[in-house]
Amino acid sequence: MDFEQLYKMQRELDEKIEKKHGLEEERLIERKVLALLVEIGELANETRCFKFWSVKPPSDREVILEEYVDGLHFLLSIGHELYIEKLPEMKARKIDKSLTDLFLNVYQKTAKFSEYLSVQAYIDLFNDYVTLGSALGFSEEDIISAYMAKNEVNHARQNQGY
Repeated sequence: MDFEQLYKMQRELDEKIEKKHGLEEERLIERKVLALLVEIGELANETRCFKFWSVKPPSDREVILEEYVDGLHFLLSIGHELYIEKLPEMKARKIDKSLTDLFLNVYQKTAKFSEYLSVQAYIDLFNDYVTLGSALGFSEEDIISAYMAKNEVNHARQNQGY
């Protein structure tokens, strides 16, 4: 998947937020990593993949997709904190694990990234996140379209004093 267009859009949103809140000189990576972890948890909660004690079905596909792109916003934003100029193409890996295992992989890769803050750990995390999206049944077109819609909402929120 080619996330270059979304990466540029995220940079614009990040710059807008940082300027509005006077954060241009602050290190935000730890807060962005925590925000990503929260979004991953919200995504897992909507899929209900781990809720063996419940018969309630997962949320609607659109709700799950919106949660997925919320995490994608922070993942792209973290790339800016690393000063990555151009993202490599991300590829979903072969899916031979349960959704629960895939979520655990993403959490583990996020923790590893947080420890090392390396570009390679970031790419590994991003690839696992793309794999999770694929396992959730989202196409590249689904993700790009949902990201663009949510990015527009995020800009509007900033304009409205969110």
